[in-house]
Order: sequence, then C-alpha cells, then structure tokens
Amino acid sequence: MSKQFRIAVLPGDGIGPEITEQALRVLEKVSGGVSGGVSGGASESCFSVTTQSALVGGAGYDAAGDPLPEATLKVCEAANAILFGSVGGPQYDKLPRPMRPEQGLLRLRKHFDLFANFRPAIVYPELAHSSSLKPEIVAGLDILILRELTSDIYFGQPRGIHVNVAGDREGFDTMRYTEPEIRRIAHSAFQAAHKRQRKVCSVDKANVLETTQLWRDVVTQVHAENADYADIELSHMYVDNAAMQLVRNPRQFDVIVTGNMFGDILSDEASMLTGSIGMLPSASINAKGFGLYEPIHGSAPDIAGKGVANPLATILSLAMLFRYSLNEETVAKRIERAVAAVLAAGLRTADIAEAGKKTIGTVAMGDAVVAAL
Repeated sequence: MSKQFRIAVLPGDGIGPEITEQALRVLEKVSGGVSGGVSGGASESCFSVTTQSALVGGAGYDAAGDPLPEATLKVCEAANAILFGSVGGPQYDKLPRPMRPEQGLLRLRKHFDLFANFRPAIVYPELAHSSSLKPEIVAGLDILILRELTSDIYFGQPRGIHVNVAGDREGFDTMRYTEPEIRRIAHSAFQAAHKRQRKVCSVDKANVLETTQLWRDVVTQVHAENADYADIELSHMYVDNAAMQLVRNPRQFDVIVTGNMFGDILSDEASMLTGSIGMLPSASINAKGFGLYEPIHGSAPDIAGKGVANPLATILSLAMLFRYSLNEETVAKRIERAVAAVLAAGLRTADIAEAGKKTIGTVAMGDAVVAAL
C-alpha cells in the first residue's frame, strides 16, 4: 500500500511564488504526475503527494488582515510538512508589529514548536569561485548550523519600549532559555553529528551572558551523560570567535549548535561562504518530525516578477522535506544530484554566475533541474 503525504504550500511574498513554483515542478516530477494537486508514485518508493496552497505574510495580510490567517493554519495542521517561500516587502514596514509579514512565519514556528533549524552550508565545486573567500579556503566546505528556533531573545518576555525614570525612551528585550529547551537542541546536534563527521561545536557567550553559561553547562552535561555520544567530539566557542573562524578556517567545523539570535547571524554569514544566499535551504523541525522548509534568503522585492531569482535553495529545501519529514532519503538524494548536475553543466542564475558569463532565469533553471531528474 502506498504512503500518502500532504504538503502545505505557502508561497508568500516577493519572489516566493516564483521560486516555489519551480520546486513544485520538481515535486511533480519525482512524484510521477499530477492529479488533484501533485500525486503519483516515484520509482524509488511508493507514495502519493497532494498539495494545498495557502496565503501567508503580506499576501495573508492583504487578503485577510492577518499575516497568518486561520484558514492557512488549518491547511498546515492537516499536512505532513510545509513548503514555504518568503515573506515581507517595504509596503508593510509601517504596519503594527503583530501585523507585519514576518510575524506569520514566527507564529508558525511557535505554533508547531519548530525548535530545530537545520541550515546546511555546502560549497559545490563549481561555485567555489563565487565565494567571497579564496577557493582554497572554502573548497569542499560542508557544515551544518543547527539553530534553536523557538526561544531566546526573539520570544523572551518582558520586552518593549518605555520611558524610564530618567525620562528617556528605553528599549528592552529578554534573553531566556530553559534547561529542557537546551537539552533537546543538544540532542538534535549530537544525533546529526552521528551521520556526519562526529564533531559538534557549541557556540555561546558564556563569558558575559548568564543565559549562555547555562547553555554551555547543559550541552556539556547532555554530552557527558549519554554513552551514545561518546564518539562525538564536543567543543565550545564564543560567538565572536566563531564569527571570525567561519571566515578564517570554516572547514574546521562540522555541526555548529547555537541559540536563536547567534544562529540567525552565523548562518547568514555562512551563506556567503557558499557564494550566494540563493543556494542555501533550511529545515525547521519539531520533535515529531513535522517541519517547515524554506530557502534562507528573503523575499527580494527588488527582483520580484523579473524572472531572475535563483530557485535552487527552494528546490534543495524540498529535498530536505523529503529527507526529514517524509523519510524518503532516496528521493532527497535524487533531487540533490539533479541540482549538482545542473551546476556541473555550467548553468547559472545571475547571483551565482561569474562576471561576464551567460545566465539563465528562474524558469529555465527549473527546466534544467526537472530535465536532470
């Protein structure tokens, strides 16, 4: 009997609909056909997939006055995973904060407890020249940044802006972590390292922040008390040093595990090691394996509608969806091999092309990946 999967598709704003469309073409190809959404049986496995699209971000606000409409949440709750495009645009910047497009994404993360954010940074051989660093420094780079996603200063209370006793306006946010929150992301890091090079670097600021002293203590304890992790090398690094080491000697890292704010910054830094933020996928997963899969780049309103956006990060996010939420590793590898083949053939969107070289657009890149499948 074939397995049946449901995927919620949230294209969002800006280039989101364009890049998501190309990922859906790949989904159609690996699933063997279309019938009432995307369905069929891939040659590697017997399964069917149906998709349902819904509004989020600015598109959700424009249609329903909410960046995460109730109808969208119901679509996601009925799915096995979420394929997400991007949210945001300058026209929404003056909205009250709860109504801004980004709040839709934050609320999805919190609602589904998507605490583990996997952000791989891989340098394909053909793109080593695109990195801002020398090719010999980044060649062969393959690191995984695991960012805790549902706590830290982004969600801590109290927060706000008020007038203090001196009569000055004062902004304040609260950095908080509980031991269980740290424990579960530490377990995720060690388990991921088992499938890689068995090295975990935990990044904190324990010399200054009490919250991250607890982080260091708990990560150390989780490592020490679990015999299954005895073969994993654990190291600790302050976040400022980690930022420096990522550009000095990035290949020293295998798995980096860190908190929400530090992970946000370090993963974007790591993206530029690969040559383009347009190449990096991500997965945000809860304890049950339900996940939201999205490229780490933004909505890029300056190029929206021009047909030049790079869809590869979204297509690679689809591969992660098959790997982590649908447990279809063979299909995930098939998609990743197709992307690698397209790059090896010399096809490039503008963001990853060498100066003066020919480029192709969003649809043409999607065509190439589908053909390579």
